[in-house]
Amino acid sequence: MLRKAYDWVMGLAASRHAPSALFAVSFAESSFFPVPPDVMLAPMVLANPKRAYVYAALCTLASVLGGCLGYAIGYYLEPLGHWLLALMGHAEGQAAFQAWFEKYGLAVILVKGLTPIPYKLVTIASGLAQFSFFTFVWASVLTRGARFFLTATLLKYFGPAIRAEVERRMTLYTIIGVVVLVAGAFAWKLLH
Repeated sequence: MLRKAYDWVMGLAASRHAPSALFAVSFAESSFFPVPPDVMLAPMVLANPKRAYVYAALCTLASVLGGCLGYAIGYYLEPLGHWLLALMGHAEGQAAFQAWFEKYGLAVILVKGLTPIPYKLVTIASGLAQFSFFTFVWASVLTRGARFFLTATLLKYFGPAIRAEVERRMTLYTIIGVVVLVAGAFAWKLLH
């Protein structure tokens, strides 16, 4: 079953529809969708390493545009913004973001945009807090671009070896991935 799912993702990543799917996932993830764009970016770079930076640029553009939608939701549609944050388990999102921003300033957007922490939390909370839109956009371009270009670079140069290893021990790495994901979610809940 894992092999079929892996083959399906790799097939989609190599298809002519992959860039459109990457754009859609990257855009949606920045404001409401729960799946990070890395799920599409990684297999696309592995399937076609020569286009790694094109995919990273596409991912960055879509992510920032989706982030602008998330910002607009928080800024113009405050009740919807609060509802989305509550739906994601962060009903206190606006207050937490404002506290983080008062304590850490711009570093909040720079750090959260670069890490796998759900970026949609930052985008919606930034709008709710009426954070400077200009600063929000340039910080998003910088951090999201850094994340996706770093991912693309690592996969472009080290991907074939990683891919061969993953294909050889797919079940083991799937189990490890699930354990890490569950542990990360549990740690995130404990810390917040």
